[in-house]
Amino acid sequence: MHVIELTPAELTGDRSLLTALLDLNNAHASELSLLTAEGFANLVGLAWKAWRIGHADALMITLDERAAYDNPNHRWFRARYDRFVYVDRIVVAPSARGRGLARRLYEQLIREATAAGYERVVCEVNLDPPNPQSDAFHAALGFTALEAASIHGGAKTVRYMVRPVR
Repeated sequence: MHVIELTPAELTGDRSLLTALLDLNNAHASELSLLTAEGFANLVGLAWKAWRIGHADALMITLDERAAYDNPNHRWFRARYDRFVYVDRIVVAPSARGRGLARRLYEQLIREATAAGYERVVCEVNLDPPNPQSDAFHAALGFTALEAASIHGGAKTVRYMVRPVR
């Protein structure tokens, strides 16, 4: 399976793809955040890069510091770094896990971010509710923890992470 760039036009032209990716996202809303179809399409429109593998086996949406994205995590990174690529969401369908798809998406991201002159890739991982698999995965990819923060009125606690790409 190949990494396929996801575009707003593709979502507009293929309603079944939009539905499948939205369902994948929303099945993992506690880690990612719940979106409507319009919100999902808008997020892809803001993306620096968005990719999928298969029809909806895996998904990654990234934004850079220029994105007009009203999100506390993105704002946290914007306040600290001039230039970065932020991983807003990455998810693999349960039926596709264990095949290295998330790693493949991150490898694509790191290659393209390096080629575009970015210095770092950033993300957050949930501390509460906990996500130990994501913690271990990001540590194995070379991400280091920066700081923890409570967001959404205390509904979530996240750990901000960074990985240099140069």
